[in-house]
Amino acid sequence: MSARQPLSPSTLAQLFTDARSHHHWTDRMVADDTLRHLYELIKWGPTSGNLQPARLVFVRSEAGRRKLYPALEGMGSNRRQVEEAPVTVIVAQDERFFDDAPRLFPRMNVKPMFDADAAFAESIAYRSSSLTGAYLMLAARGLGLDVCPMSGFHNALLDAAFFNGTTWKANFICTLEYGDDPKLHPRDPRLTFEEACQLA
Repeated sequence: MSARQPLSPSTLAQLFTDARSHHHWTDRMVADDTLRHLYELIKWGPTSGNLQPARLVFVRSEAGRRKLYPALEGMGSNRRQVEEAPVTVIVAQDERFFDDAPRLFPRMNVKPMFDADAAFAESIAYRSSSLTGAYLMLAARGLGLDVCPMSGFHNALLDAAFFNGTTWKANFICTLEYGDDPKLHPRDPRLTFEEACQLA
């Protein structure tokens, strides 16, 4: 029998019910050690076949932000949010993630399966990198940070700016820092269990 116990209500609140997507930030900076700690947590989250296709770029310099701006033009307030956020994470996927399969999933030779079916490989890369992005957001909240994920950007422009000549491809971006709580807007509603769920 598992010895694990449910997390405390306050911990669950920090991860879910009290957590918010922030659009304004304090002046407190995120240390490099915090970003490393964040990765050391999220790398343990499950992915398909333990193949870990997610790749992360922590954009924090002004030069890095300038590379992001063209991909955010015409996307509402997203450019402003990236301009103001001390860190923006590009959650990407490596299209050749399965080249590491012999090391990461040694119990079975799955590499030929992905080599033979590019569409299948892309679907696994997208789903598993999305999972890792979700782990990143929860782990960041667990470390006392705030996040705001965004899918409003021009993929081709972002990929050309950051991943030209590589096998990496952007999935989504997420600003990351310590949020300015007084500037939060009222919380939007959520669907009820009855609206969103079925028991089968």
